[in-house]
Amino acid sequence: MRNLDLTIIARDGASLAGTLSVPDGHGPHPAVLLLHGSGRLDRDGNAGRLKQNLGPVLAESLARRGIASVRYDRRGVGASSGDWLTTGFADNREDAVAAVDALTARPDIGRVGVIGHSEGALHAMALGSHPGVAAVVLLAGFARSGEDAMLWQAEAVARGLPAPLRPLARLAIRRVIRLKAPGPDVVRVAGKRVNARWTREMLAHDTRTDLARVRVPVLAVTGEKDIQVDPDDLRRIHALVQGEAEVRRVPELTHLLRRDPGRASMLFYPRQLRQPVDDELIRTTTSWLARALTLEETE
Repeated sequence: MRNLDLTIIARDGASLAGTLSVPDGHGPHPAVLLLHGSGRLDRDGNAGRLKQNLGPVLAESLARRGIASVRYDRRGVGASSGDWLTTGFADNREDAVAAVDALTARPDIGRVGVIGHSEGALHAMALGSHPGVAAVVLLAGFARSGEDAMLWQAEAVARGLPAPLRPLARLAIRRVIRLKAPGPDVVRVAGKRVNARWTREMLAHDTRTDLARVRVPVLAVTGEKDIQVDPDDLRRIHALVQGEAEVRRVPELTHLLRRDPGRASMLFYPRQLRQPVDDELIRTTTSWLARALTLEETE
């Protein structure tokens, strides 16, 4: 596998720095765009000391099956231009569209798929109706409005905390939801600067509209221990998608794509991040994409 520097130019001229991982052998190769979750994440899915390291693991697994991949730094992160604090949810979506367009324009790239995790899964749902996208993988995506998803998350997160901390968790979510009111792009919440524009747009967005437009094959995976996305939404995804859809509810898998046999709680996230991304999840995703994007689907 070769890792090449790649620059994606967004529609407003912003420069997104990324990595194109190309498998050995002659092209054109099928390719996959990887979209990470929310926050100041770099191309590998990392933010400071919080390292998910999803990008390199998926790139290596895909390359072994002859599939190229692209991942990029968010606006204002790493080598990408822009200001993360003023970047909206819709901006992230437009950047994902620009990345697909850049991939489909390359002569060394064949069919294109998308893998999205968490927020990335929401953008992958919209890309499912893009004419250049042939397959979509949704890792921990929801099928409802952003506000409903946030309210569900608040209760699930609170249940995983000690009783004295539960009211604080609910209060924090209520403060976030109040940001849906019109206002400046950046505000202070509990003394910290918050990207209110992104929050406002995410809360108003309803993924069910995007899912109903998808006619390409979809693999949707959510962990049984996910406390940020309701695993029951897998049923909604399956019902809404117009193309072939496969859903998998994975025992003990958390939102961080690691397995944990213990109680579902954010308190255990640091421990989970010291573990590698679940190997079975990587193999399942890679094998499914190999069938969807290459000649293996006809064998």
